[in-house]
Amino acid sequence: MVYRTRTNYSAQQKSEMWDRWQRGESLKAIGRAFDRPSSSIFCQLSPTGGIRPAPRKRSRLALSISDREEISRGIVAAKSLRQIATSLNRAPSTISREIQRNGGYQCYRATQADQATWDRAHRPKLCKLARYPALTRKVAIKLKRHWSPNRLMVG
Repeated sequence: MVYRTRTNYSAQQKSEMWDRWQRGESLKAIGRAFDRPSSSIFCQLSPTGGIRPAPRKRSRLALSISDREEISRGIVAAKSLRQIATSLNRAPSTISREIQRNGGYQCYRATQADQATWDRAHRPKLCKLARYPALTRKVAIKLKRHWSPNRLMVG
């Protein structure tokens, strides 16, 4: 048996996989489109229980790249934490934590801090159906019976 090297799919390829999966194509058909075995496709879709994960986005409250660049410039200009915080309308503790978790005064770099923050924010949290096989079976049984919670509601 010939083993292939691990394929790291691009964001565009993953998006196409999810589009095909949502259109109802089989794993085998999707695998043929990418010249990969269906098990390779399964490994991409199964961690979220076959449900397309929501696109990642930053909170509006989080520091932006421009905020981090301002912090970096403040460090170079030897400004105090309070001066940097005031210029960004943030609490000094926020600036202090940002600097400490990203290398300290000597090593702080805005782009590296921004990327590290994005990487730390990634949560490999599985959906409930992927985490609880018993729940998955119950849902599947009730869907086969055409069960709906709306039927239980009394008007």
